[in-house]
Amino acid sequence: MNATRPPRPLALLLGGLLTTALVLAAALSWLWTPHAFEAMNLAQRFAPPSAQHWLGTDAYGRDIASQLLVGARSTLAVGLVAVGLGLLLGTGLGLLAAARRGWVEQLTLRLADFSLAFPALLTAILLSAVRGPGLGNAVLAIALLNIPIFARLARASAASVWAQNYVLAARACGKSRWRITWEHILPHCAGVLMAQASSQFALAILAEAALSYLGLGVQAPTPSWGRMLSEAQSLLYQAPQLALYPGLAIALAVLGFQLVGEGLRQLLAPPTQGRSPW
Repeated sequence: MNATRPPRPLALLLGGLLTTALVLAAALSWLWTPHAFEAMNLAQRFAPPSAQHWLGTDAYGRDIASQLLVGARSTLAVGLVAVGLGLLLGTGLGLLAAARRGWVEQLTLRLADFSLAFPALLTAILLSAVRGPGLGNAVLAIALLNIPIFARLARASAASVWAQNYVLAARACGKSRWRITWEHILPHCAGVLMAQASSQFALAILAEAALSYLGLGVQAPTPSWGRMLSEAQSLLYQAPQLALYPGLAIALAVLGFQLVGEGLRQLLAPPTQGRSPW
């Protein structure tokens, strides 16, 4: 029976819609927001949703919808830089370890194990103690967490490709390890790395929200979904919607990137024999 590949996963479609909405919201915030996100109007504190303020206002009379739009910008920026650095540096280290083997591989794996012993929150606290709180510390902390994850994944994926016959044939033809890595190894690892990057992006959004919630991430007056949650904590009984909107935004953003990652894994999975059960 011929091998068949399942249809395009529904998770990838749904995740793509959610992530596209996040990107469009962040892009829109550069061009237009319903109100200036930092503008205060104490006379309109806790205003309900209306034509003037679509999602109402917060304790300082600031427009919630405008803050959410600008907050999407910060969320995407942290995720792109942190995950991008982790993907670039981690993949490079992983491919180097798989190509060189020996002590280079062992050193890379041990350094990855050591780095994973320090979670992003602890790293951000240490950096804040030295440099003070700020967005740069949050980005650096999340990037340092991603580097060993991508390094181990790239090394494992590349090691399996190095054992293939066509790679052995390329080596027999005199190709260097670096040329083989660039022409044969990296293209075969790219799919699984992109799927992992999407999942790590979701975790980066959570990490950034947690750090901003603790005051270690995005600093005022720039809006942040995590800091909006922190400011709403003491107002849950008086205005629960102040926590609902940023919490829902974080949940949908994380869900979108997680679905994209899961959809890519399903799409890149080896074909199954016969008809797909789903």
